[in-house]
Amino acid sequence: QVQLVESGGGLVQAGGSLRLSCAASGLTFTSYRMGWFRQAPGKEREFVAAINWSGVTLDYASPVKGRFTISRDNTKNMVYLQMNSLKIEDTAVYYCAAAPRFGSNWNRIRSYDYWGQGTQVTVSS
Repeated sequence: QVQLVESGGGLVQAGGSLRLSCAASGLTFTSYRMGWFRQAPGKEREFVAAINWSGVTLDYASPVKGRFTISRDNTKNMVYLQMNSLKIEDTAVYYCAAAPRFGSNWNRIRSYDYWGQGTQVTVSS
């Protein structure tokens, strides 16, 4: 049974930082690209960042480029999202997701087979 479990969310002031973690189990971790998505209240889920199986960053969404960093540790089956210079508009539920290693469209929701339950990030003024 595949499980993706996010952690590290919380309440932070604008300009602050948070590090999200996602623990993967029940799958061969290196067979999957990993992505982070987010969903703000009343909005559709959107792509944030993606990383390939070996740790090479694939892409970031424009609003987070230069502020967020995605990484993974294949020895621990973990993927991370370091978020710096947080803005109020970054407030959302953040989800990690796994997509088959060989594929394209890493920024598309439908490319991902497995999803975590999400972790809330709230940025206050």
